Amino acid sequence: METPVIKTQKFILKLFPEIMVKGSSAKRQMVGQLYNNLVKLLGRLSDEIKVRKFSDKLEVLTPLELVTEVRQTLLDTPGIEQVLEALQFDGMDTLDAIKAKVNEVMAREVSGKTFVVRVKRTGKHAFNSPEIARTVGGYMLAQSDAKGVDLHDPEVTVRIELINNQLNIITDKYAGLSGFPLGTQGDILSLMSGGFDSTVASYLTMKRGIKTHFIFFNLGGIAHEIGVKQVAFYLWNKFGASHRVSFTSVPFDAVIEEIFRSTHESYMGVTLKRLMLIAAEKVADEMGIDALLTGESVAQVSSQTLRNLALIDQVTKKLVLRPLATMNKPEIIDIANKIGTRRFAENMPEYCGVISKNPITHGSYKRMEEEARRFDYAVLDKAVEDAQKIYVDEIIDDVTSAAPVEVVHDLDSDKYVVIDIRAEEECIETPCESIKIPFHKLKTEFKKLPKDKEYLLYCEKGIMSQLHAQYLRDAEDAKNVRVYRPKSD
Repeated sequence: METPVIKTQKFILKLFPEIMVKGSSAKRQMVGQLYNNLVKLLGRLSDEIKVRKFSDKLEVLTPLELVTEVRQTLLDTPGIEQVLEALQFDGMDTLDAIKAKVNEVMAREVSGKTFVVRVKRTGKHAFNSPEIARTVGGYMLAQSDAKGVDLHDPEVTVRIELINNQLNIITDKYAGLSGFPLGTQGDILSLMSGGFDSTVASYLTMKRGIKTHFIFFNLGGIAHEIGVKQVAFYLWNKFGASHRVSFTSVPFDAVIEEIFRSTHESYMGVTLKRLMLIAAEKVADEMGIDALLTGESVAQVSSQTLRNLALIDQVTKKLVLRPLATMNKPEIIDIANKIGTRRFAENMPEYCGVISKNPITHGSYKRMEEEARRFDYAVLDKAVEDAQKIYVDEIIDDVTSAAPVEVVHDLDSDKYVVIDIRAEEECIETPCESIKIPFHKLKTEFKKLPKDKEYLLYCEKGIMSQLHAQYLRDAEDAKNVRVYRPKSD
């Protein structure tokens, strides 16, 4: 039997159940938003793709050559619970027409296998759903090479939907992203570091229908910023491209220097987080955003105990969402794997944890006030004033232009000077000249070094040194900077 020639593919989109239990007005608004989102997203692929809106579902008709791209777009769009692939046939007004068409399409699928027919019917007909199932099943059993009918544990389930005289034969089904349609739950500003936690947290708010903007506190120079822009663009492009969102970069190197000057080492981590929230609140106020987002998880690091989180939240009147609060790291990494951000996060440094020695885990409210009074907030105000904001869809050219800095493994020449940029006081011993410049002082101190020497930056894992070397090359035109990574590392 020849397979029928099909020119278009139909997708039936089942809505997230929480949408269906809303009041009629809220449901209409959410279905309308999802429809608009899909029209925008799929319109970028082709103007031949058609989207249809119903009260309890949406349908998409697409040319066959675009099926793969359309399917992936639908699976990555918040608000869709299930994606059904279907073949549509009109004028199916009799049982004879229905059974013949289903067998024509599905005979090859059931050959040599047990099967069952499941039917969903809408409209007025002279027959009911069980009659359709019995008629189609009996006809297929007689006309195909199926092994038999198995109502309880079939190898193949033949799914059909009859809507008035329109027959839909379901050929495949996929679990959708779920959640609410993007744009139905307001805006949020995500404190994005590019690591596992902040990227997963941002994904979760996007999935929940929240338009998620990004704010990045630059502690590692241009290269670090480029890395974070990459993952922000990835998240937006995959899950949120139906809406335009912004990426704000706040230069925080001077803030770090002021923390080192004014703050006791045990309170540095909590102080940094507080300052980030203060700055984020100022940016959110300018954007008319009511809530902030962080990737903090209770007790994951010293600054994330309940007491320290309470100390951090003291500085803002904004709602602070922490969707990872009760997740453990393996759960977070599993989500990062699923959504494709792990490869970004594994190469992204977490600066927040490297500036505290002997960090407090149960900070004092009174002591925190004392530490806060010593900080010069003019430095923070200047950082916010110098912040740069662009739209995420505009950064693709920026994030593809950076090249990694050369890594040197063998110090077989006395021409090198190794700069240990770790925050600790100890300095690495090498056959070459070795000097100590902590990363937070590198921007100012490097300018004072002789320009006729070759410099190798060193840190424990080689990530911060790579980023800072990139920064010096970009910002200071320092072509005499590379990275040192001993082979044993």
